[in-house]
Amino acid sequence: MLTTSHHKTHSSGKRHAQFKLRATTLALCLMPAIGLAQDKFKVTVTHQLADARPSETITIPWAQVNQYLPGALIQKIAIKDQHGKVLPHQVTNIAPQAKDPQGIGIAYGELIFQHHFAAGEKQASFTIEKIDTVAPVFETKTFARQIPERLDDFAWETDKIAHRTYGPALAAPAPPGVTKEVLVTSGIDIWFKRVPYPIVDRWYNKGHDHYHKDEGEGLDMYNVGRSRGCGGTGIWDGKQLHTSINYAQWKILANGPIRTIFELSYQSWDAAGVAVTETKRFTIDAGHYLDKIESTFQFNASTANPQLIAAVGLNKTPSDKGQQAKIQVEKDQASSSLSQWIEQSSNGAIGTAIILPGADAYSEDSLNHLILKPVTSGQKMTYYAGAIWERWGDVKTQEAWLDYINKMAARYRDPVKVSLSSISNQTR
Repeated sequence: MLTTSHHKTHSSGKRHAQFKLRATTLALCLMPAIGLAQDKFKVTVTHQLADARPSETITIPWAQVNQYLPGALIQKIAIKDQHGKVLPHQVTNIAPQAKDPQGIGIAYGELIFQHHFAAGEKQASFTIEKIDTVAPVFETKTFARQIPERLDDFAWETDKIAHRTYGPALAAPAPPGVTKEVLVTSGIDIWFKRVPYPIVDRWYNKGHDHYHKDEGEGLDMYNVGRSRGCGGTGIWDGKQLHTSINYAQWKILANGPIRTIFELSYQSWDAAGVAVTETKRFTIDAGHYLDKIESTFQFNASTANPQLIAAVGLNKTPSDKGQQAKIQVEKDQASSSLSQWIEQSSNGAIGTAIILPGADAYSEDSLNHLILKPVTSGQKMTYYAGAIWERWGDVKTQEAWLDYINKMAARYRDPVKVSLSSISNQTR
């Protein structure tokens, strides 16, 4: 009995040990698969410049985010810098009506956030992670909309500067017995703000006679008329500038809080016998004075001359009447830029600028200073345009404005590089 009993006990213990071994082996086999289902991943951003890069915008395709964080929700993620600080973020929606039964975010375009690189800081790391709570609503720093209540204006802004351009209602003749402003132009206006929060809706709400005065938030003191304003385009035939009229259609693709993207389309116009149409895509980023503009011209080019010469302009007389403006114009081939510094008698100094990478010439007509570049039908021409006011922001002098332009041109030549990597269980 004792022998039999001992044999049974020994057999039972052996089976228990084998079960534990199989369970342990199974657990080890499952660990890599479990490790892939992460709740965070690492982002490393690098660049080559020695100068500071304030408000650098970093973008990650949402498809890549979903690879690292399957099923992540845009309202339940957090982006943290290397010190653990939560950063504002934005996710663009490129397909608002898309159906997403697997929950992989097929409607989304990019995850966007910003980092302020200090001088000499050439690398920064971040973590993107799932959270259980709902992320806060972040401060709006970019905004755009069409303004039907003001003759189809289209207006946009960052926390630094605001702009508007003009729609078909402003170009239309006034009906009999009706008094209305009529202006035919595709020039770009500037609204000089001196507050960081959005002002477009506030200014349109208070009306034309108010926003032409500085009542504490800034003012519209820029003159456009039939000029190119600050960054309008046209086709240059060597002697004359041929331009579109007021925009015909608009489309908003993303609207803050960090980046706003929209398109304006222009009907066909005659450029010295060539019919031309244009679509502009604007990308405006928080913390920036210059907007990125991608102009795509469509035209039937001849075999002998497959390109046209595009021109981007700055108005020669940008100030309000009575300001006795002193205007200095700078043409810098090293940065492919055209800029102005305008000192006014009572409204302070303003700066305007265009950076047109690949530009190969300058010119002018009676209304505009121009920077020129050949364009091919259907291929986008990328340039940057914007302005500053000495009474808002950190640019107070012409020297500082030229320095800003040169540093931004260097940033455009050296875009940041973004890499993603898993975070191992040992380091989490």
